[in-house]
Amino acid sequence: MILIADSGSTKTDWRMIDATGVHEHILTAGINPQYIESAQIYNIFEAELLPHLKEKNPSTIYYYGAGCSSPDRNLRVEQALKKIFPNSEAVVDHDLLAAARALCGQKPGVACILGTGSNSCLYDGENIIDNVPSLGFLIGDEGSGAYLGKMLIRAYMYRELPEELATSLRNRYNLTKESILDGVYLSDMPSTYLATFAKFMHEKRKDPVIHAMIYQNFDEFFERHVCKYKGYTEVPVNFIGSVAYHFSDTLHQVAKKYGVHIGTIITSPSEGLIAYHQELLSQNV
Repeated sequence: MILIADSGSTKTDWRMIDATGVHEHILTAGINPQYIESAQIYNIFEAELLPHLKEKNPSTIYYYGAGCSSPDRNLRVEQALKKIFPNSEAVVDHDLLAAARALCGQKPGVACILGTGSNSCLYDGENIIDNVPSLGFLIGDEGSGAYLGKMLIRAYMYRELPEELATSLRNRYNLTKESILDGVYLSDMPSTYLATFAKFMHEKRKDPVIHAMIYQNFDEFFERHVCKYKGYTEVPVNFIGSVAYHFSDTLHQVAKKYGVHIGTIITSPSEGLIAYHQELLSQNV
């Protein structure tokens, strides 16, 4: 039996599996070692994970998490896992690797995350071999929900939206200059605030002005990220995340412009990760 964790900042999805199926499915609080220490992580595991496992001890724990992008941060999670499961091997890695394995399995490809934020990598079928860095919502995040929201709010504040759209947006969110600036500059999660406007853009996506923004968002992502990977037109380019999924029509339009073949578009890595690890387990039997 192995234990797989897909962890974001808000929730962690745990699956206890073997080659035949899933035997436990547990949801716990999200964990980001960029912001919390090993002792706090251990407390979450002890309170929310351990009671559900009924003394089941996995041989290996594969933990894929937000913020797990450096040896120091990964060690915080590993130490907490080893304290809970002293006889288990713990493998801690970035959520980008989870996306690559869920999307590509054991085959090479480009894997992209387009949700609240964005990221991408070139994957060789086992590991990430190249990564154009994600620079966050302030100076990067092209292709993301936060980037879409930033484009929309900027156009609204600069009076560049048609009056009907501007009125609809203002009434929907009760927008004022102060509420926007507070949401961006005083919020603990400004990218999440900006990404909330992606839902409005999805509803209005047939409007020419909104469609142009969505197209530009993806166009910048392809130009600044996808096209930087060697052989990007020779392997499938795959996507995970709500923005990629809900705006897939426009994503396909932009991909065609760059001669890119889109493979898989999914909202969550969980099922793909299960399939990836079950295949490995079957091969090792």
